[in-house]
Order: sequence, then C-alpha cells, then structure tokens
Amino acid sequence: VQLQASGGGLVQTGGSLRLTCAATGAITNINDMGWYRQAPGKERELVARISKSDDAVYAEFVKGRFSIDRDNVKKEGYLYLESLQEGDTAVYYCAAKTGVSSLVQSEYPYWGQGTQVTVSS
Repeated sequence: VQLQASGGGLVQTGGSLRLTCAATGAITNINDMGWYRQAPGKERELVARISKSDDAVYAEFVKGRFSIDRDNVKKEGYLYLESLQEGDTAVYYCAAKTGVSSLVQSEYPYWGQGTQVTVSS
C-alpha cells in the first residue's frame, strides 16, 4: 500500500484547504484512514481518523473546524480544513491500517510523505 498526500499550501488565517490522500496497491482490506500532523519542534499528533464504516474521531483542538471523509471507490481520503489558525501550521500526514480500529500511531503501517500547511496572518 502506498499513500500520497496532497493539497497543502500557504493560506491566510481563516482560510481553508482540502487535503487528499490517494491510496494505491493492495488496499482492499484497509480499515482506518487517519490524518496526523507535526509542527516544528513538536511531536506528531492525531488530527482525525475515519474507519471504513465512516466512524470519525477528531482531536479536541479541531473544535469543529476540520472534517474527515473518504471515498472507498476512488480509494482516497480527505481532510477539510477550515478557519485555519497559525497554530495549525504543520506537515500533515495521512496514514492507513488494516484490522481493528485504532488511534495509536505506531499501529499504522502505511504512511504518506506529508504535505505542508502554512497559515500566516
């Protein structure tokens, strides 16, 4: 399984972006698709996760500003970012796993290369 994240960029405070994670390879048994982010000098953290049954979980800091979705036919995952703040500046990674749903990063074997999101005032 290979994941390709795209859609990042430079936006002003309050702006929006749509991140896309395209999956290729033997992906018929993928359950969870997650988005994580890593800001400079900080550890990578969960942003949101969606299961194959569309059960979505969000980090508390999202506060209704982001939404996660997936298209199992297109084999893509999406993260919609709205009301962006400077604190959202980070590299955003998509990840995927098979088997039981989990929020634990170490249980995700498949990772994309990351896409940079920069929010400026």
